[in-house]
Amino acid sequence: MTELTLVIGDKNYSSWSLRPWLVMKQAGLKFSEIKIPLGSPARHAELRRYSPSGKVPVLIDGDLKVWESLAICEYVAERFANHLWPADIAEKAIARSICAEMHAGFHNLRENMPLDCRNRYPGEGMTPATEAEIDRIIAIWRKCRQKFGKSGNMLFGNFTVADAMFAPVVLRFVTYDVKLYSEARDYADAILALPALQEWVAEAYKESESVLHLI
Repeated sequence: MTELTLVIGDKNYSSWSLRPWLVMKQAGLKFSEIKIPLGSPARHAELRRYSPSGKVPVLIDGDLKVWESLAICEYVAERFANHLWPADIAEKAIARSICAEMHAGFHNLRENMPLDCRNRYPGEGMTPATEAEIDRIIAIWRKCRQKFGKSGNMLFGNFTVADAMFAPVVLRFVTYDVKLYSEARDYADAILALPALQEWVAEAYKESESVLHLI
């Protein structure tokens, strides 16, 4: 098997890089990383070396490049770890639906509460539109945990791609001190307890780069 390489942005800021990175870690895959600081003046040229879209993340597997977060997660699940989706067809459909919703939506949350692992901004960014999106996310978590999550502490029991898609949201809730209760609090705590996520955050603290606004 060829060596896998994941091209990512800053761990402090790049929520889209975190998602496939966490999936690959949870799948037990060995891979190398190429990190491109997103505040660097040379980032555009560096990104174009690896990414057809000029964005991170990019998974390089031999001659193949997969350059979008959810597509990378799907590829990893299909090629290396089919347990990254629920086994039940109906549950898998729900998992894919909430992943797509997370992927395409929640623009106010992204804009008003950008990922920043190192800092704390309690209460900032909580506009009415952002609060409505947070309520929707909490409703997703609650329903999945109650209906599908009895066998473990993730949305569908065991860790799936859906958990990776929402992991940056959990980190945002820490940064902006979003209050959580009952199932949502327990779920967020379970995500934060993942050794791989703790590794990501620890490495984010070691970075010195500063970027004003990324989503």
